[in-house]
Amino acid sequence: MDIKYVSTRGDKEKVTASQAILRGIAPDGGLYVPETFPKLDKSLTELKGLNYREIAYEVMKLFLTDFTEEELKACIDSAYDSKFDTEEIVPMKEADGLIYLELFHGPTLAFKDMALSILPYLMVTSAEKNELKEKIIILTATSGDTGKAALAGFADVEGTGIIVFYPKDGVSPFQRQQMVTEKGKNTSVVAIEGNFDDAQNGVKAIFSDKALAAELKEKGYVFSSANSINIGRLVPQIVYYVYAYVKLLNEGKLSPGEILDVCVPTGNFGNILAASFAKELGLPLGKLICASNTNKVLFDFFKTGTYDRDREFTLTISPSMDILISSNLERLIYKLCDCDAAKNAKFMSELVNEGRYTIDKAMADKLTDFEAGFATEEDTLHTIKEVFDKTGYVIDTHTAVAAFVANEYRNKNTSHNKLLIASTASPFKFAGSVLKAMENDKVENFTSEWDKIRELERISGKKLPETARDIENAKVIHKDICAKDEMKALVKEKILK
Repeated sequence: MDIKYVSTRGDKEKVTASQAILRGIAPDGGLYVPETFPKLDKSLTELKGLNYREIAYEVMKLFLTDFTEEELKACIDSAYDSKFDTEEIVPMKEADGLIYLELFHGPTLAFKDMALSILPYLMVTSAEKNELKEKIIILTATSGDTGKAALAGFADVEGTGIIVFYPKDGVSPFQRQQMVTEKGKNTSVVAIEGNFDDAQNGVKAIFSDKALAAELKEKGYVFSSANSINIGRLVPQIVYYVYAYVKLLNEGKLSPGEILDVCVPTGNFGNILAASFAKELGLPLGKLICASNTNKVLFDFFKTGTYDRDREFTLTISPSMDILISSNLERLIYKLCDCDAAKNAKFMSELVNEGRYTIDKAMADKLTDFEAGFATEEDTLHTIKEVFDKTGYVIDTHTAVAAFVANEYRNKNTSHNKLLIASTASPFKFAGSVLKAMENDKVENFTSEWDKIRELERISGKKLPETARDIENAKVIHKDICAKDEMKALVKEKILK
């Protein structure tokens, strides 16, 4: 099946996968979605025994239909190689009745590596396929993890440049150090005086500025995105849910067709949307449990049908989820309103102009796949300690949000389905908070982030991967700070300097 992509907001042009990847976002501001949705063309039994790269091909070929087999396999093989610290790419661990899918074994210790390791290869291949002459400028807003993963992926990739914006006070010390020490000659990192939503809104405004796009195109540049609004980010995330199910089949922990529930710590809604896409492919997933922290805009949406960003924004110990505008939810809204782009565009306009929108009952009735819960800061810390005390397994603050919500779900429901947790980051990335949970009386003894990491190594018996250790004494290269209304001017300055 030849899959074309359309905008969630009504742009009539149908584009190929490679065109959608290059653009990142549709000209009307909408997100690209498949016009028709594929199904797995091999049974789960046929997929048994395949490794991660082989399953990645079987899933991604269904969506990226204008890539040849040779092109797609070359992208996959280049992405999922020795930069991951384990041959299996995504190991799974069981602890206290839950299955943790460890998505943090890539170079930046976060799940974003799963997609951002391959996006640069998909992007460059797409440029060649479409005979693009302009240099691609990747614009990305990050709440912590996307930034470094995108920088690592695009660093020194010929024909590209990348500018990452992050909230100055909204990332962990480790995340900040990862970004500001990036050495790639084509990379820029900018702290903004604001939160993630301010950064994300600024990037979206730049994408929708047609005059700026025309000016830069004339000078040999085009914009694209590495955020999960790019379909080239979203498709690779579908892979690891299929891989997890197949691996559980291989190990005899699931029987063919057995339902598996999934709980995902959620900020921008991309990771859990990928699980929804996996289910639509035909994977036997049950409930998709959306886990929020105290910025619980998604929890409230699933409970009330109203998405309301007009609320107090809280900086939490799970900063990658500190988001009030979950961009990828638009793809779900589009599906809920039966792909009525005009209706979806009206909701998105209401969100911008009024700060909220409310879906109708017919749409809300279609949300049966989803459950939602949230964890307070105290819940998060308690869960880290409880899991460690019971099992010796250490989880980070985002994974702990999901574990708390998953346990709440299990306690309230009679379902006996196995439950998979998307474990999205290494605990070393948030060592201070994890240490506070595990040794609350001693954490104040460690003032340096690296002292906290060494103490966490001692307690957990695990070592920080070598790929991350060299940033401790790395030189800070990127020192730019700007106001949120200065982002466009700064982008122009950096591109045209």
